[in-house]
Amino acid sequence: MSLDRFRQAKMPEVERLRLQPPTTVFQGSRPAFLPARKEGGLSIIAEYKRSSPSRGVINEGISPAEIARLYTEGGAQAISVLTEEKYFGGKLEFLQEIASHTTLPLLRKDFLFDELQVRETATTPASALLLIVALTPEVSHLRSLRQLAESFGIEAVVEIFNEAELELARASGAKIIQVNNRNLETLEVDMTTTLRLIKHRLPQERWIAASGIDSHDALTRLAGYDAALIGSALMSDQNPKQALQAIIQE
Repeated sequence: MSLDRFRQAKMPEVERLRLQPPTTVFQGSRPAFLPARKEGGLSIIAEYKRSSPSRGVINEGISPAEIARLYTEGGAQAISVLTEEKYFGGKLEFLQEIASHTTLPLLRKDFLFDELQVRETATTPASALLLIVALTPEVSHLRSLRQLAESFGIEAVVEIFNEAELELARASGAKIIQVNNRNLETLEVDMTTTLRLIKHRLPQERWIAASGIDSHDALTRLAGYDAALIGSALMSDQNPKQALQAIIQE
């Protein structure tokens, strides 16, 4: 199973944190990750992703500092930062590097299932972190991770793929729901997932659509969503700023 391999890849990190638990907390400000819906359209969360299991190496030539500038100038409202090393070529340090070159809020995107990983996130300038229901399906565990993140001023983006996971997310008290078109077990993308699940949205929730969004046309189909997370379509382009502007048509 794909999620099992991602969990196993994170175990050395968790063991390291058990031996040396995080003791500091980032002292700077954390801008609100996903405020009210952007006037006139969706907020865009542009992703810094150097590689992925489904595509291999995507782009290792653009530095965190450069991507911060390109996404900021390109019109993004937030930046998602892959910090998983083995499969996505990420590093926790990317969060600080990007934060040093933009005022946009940052999302730590990784496979997080242990409270020590949340505490380590608190040492960074991240405004939000990703919690995946399929990785942490026990409601009490998911709730405790969310509450711990929020105790540090970090918002929790809770990711789902189907109706059953939506119920678990809600039971845990999730306020931000991210619908992933990519099945993390098979890595296949089904764009109808976002269209189907948005029918279940509650007024007080904020919803993000993710995976497979690669054109302005795809963006226009996301009625009801507050934001769209776009990664590979930007990182695989020679000019991520231009690609971002083409999708949002600024």
